[in-house]
Amino acid sequence: MSRFWTLMTDEFGAAYADTLARGHVVHALGDRTAAAALAEGMSPRTVWESLCEDLDIPEHRRLGIDRAPMPVPPRIANEPSE
Repeated sequence: MSRFWTLMTDEFGAAYADTLARGHVVHALGDRTAAAALAEGMSPRTVWESLCEDLDIPEHRRLGIDRAPMPVPPRIANEPSE
């Protein structure tokens, strides 16, 4: 679910992502909004892919933006501290 919202924010911006999820009805989601489909238990991946198809989001933008990996604290990675 968090990945879905990250993709939404990356593509549409923080303010519009929520509005779009609650207001845009997608036929492939059973004439439901993304928010309604998620609330009813539909897979976030299915919802995202359906929304992308409906809005003609190009394939190269459907995986989100590239981000550098987050550093893992040594205590979590089971590595000695420096």
